[in-house]
Amino acid sequence: MKILSYFDRVSLRELAVVDAVFIASVVSILALGIVMVSSASISISESIHGHPYFFMGRQFLYLILGLLFGWVLLSLPTEQLQKWGVWMMALSLLLLILVLVPGIGKSVNGSRRWINLVVFNLQASEVAKVCMVVYISGYLVRRADRVRKGLIGFILPLCLCGVFLLFLLLEPDFGASVVLLGTVMALLFLGGAPLYQFLALMAMTVVVLGGVAVSESYRMKRLMNFIDPWADPFNEGYQLSQALIAYGRGEWFGLGLGNSVQKLSYLPEAHTDFVFSIWVEETGMAGGLFLIVLFGIMVARAFKIGHRALELAKPFSAYMCFGFAILILAQVIINIGVNTGFLPTKGLTLPLISYGGSSLIITLGSLFVVARVDIENKRDQRALVSADGQMIKGKMS
Repeated sequence: MKILSYFDRVSLRELAVVDAVFIASVVSILALGIVMVSSASISISESIHGHPYFFMGRQFLYLILGLLFGWVLLSLPTEQLQKWGVWMMALSLLLLILVLVPGIGKSVNGSRRWINLVVFNLQASEVAKVCMVVYISGYLVRRADRVRKGLIGFILPLCLCGVFLLFLLLEPDFGASVVLLGTVMALLFLGGAPLYQFLALMAMTVVVLGGVAVSESYRMKRLMNFIDPWADPFNEGYQLSQALIAYGRGEWFGLGLGNSVQKLSYLPEAHTDFVFSIWVEETGMAGGLFLIVLFGIMVARAFKIGHRALELAKPFSAYMCFGFAILILAQVIINIGVNTGFLPTKGLTLPLISYGGSSLIITLGSLFVVARVDIENKRDQRALVSADGQMIKGKMS
């Protein structure tokens, strides 16, 4: 079949030598995610579905789908992703448009962000973020000189990003907009965009996002509640104040797994956006720091794999690794910032930890692509060593 010609199978021997620290950090976070979804969702699962482990079962299903999806991507050469970058970008834009169409897009809590795929609800913004990283990575390779020397090469991808942001804000999904724009800006900077252009864009971005933030009354309320949640702890500031109570209960070493009080219908979204608060309540500050360190290790190893690809003259693979690492890092920072009251409340999941099919499957897919880059790096290294050995042997003979 023609479709099979696009793939390049990875052997078990190659899989066994993928960066062990990277794999260990991903597996550890996934395991903690299953544990925390199981613990944090007991109350809401019982009240809605009459079964305490309904959401845990669903999350385990999403994990299996994510691993299958990731395995497909692991067998896909990065050069094929580079060829498909424009089409992936177009597909993700189409999904952002479709999600706003009545009868196709699914609305939850006033936001229309999902498309019902029966098995799970596909969140269009999750697809858009990953596809944009693939497209921008290819753009930085194709238009490297324009990005580094000309203003137009810097502005064009930002105009495209602006179109994506427009549809994201119509959902509305302000959190995903910030993450997407921040990732694109970071990739352009890593791609060699002049510093003065980057700083000017940052200033413009702050002004624009500030204007968007104050343009809607509900966003202003969130900002005010973030500054002082205790001013209205039983209404607008309820969610954040309950999250802060969870931290107070957890202290240094927590109440023990399964012993959270806040998950018993006190803290809304305890198994999704605010799962980190439940984790800290049950494992304490020590557990929270441990999880942050695991994320730090995973992101650092992804950057290392990307850096090695750059050394091997594979900029597209490098930019993808950098982009996926930045995406995850940005979501971790924003989610934990929201949970701890350092940032205004935003509907962003904690990658690999929070309940949700789209986030888990898409994030796992991006991590499998990073693993694919590591495999290709090692293939190229072996080829270089073999070529050097043959050259030396030829000279000696």
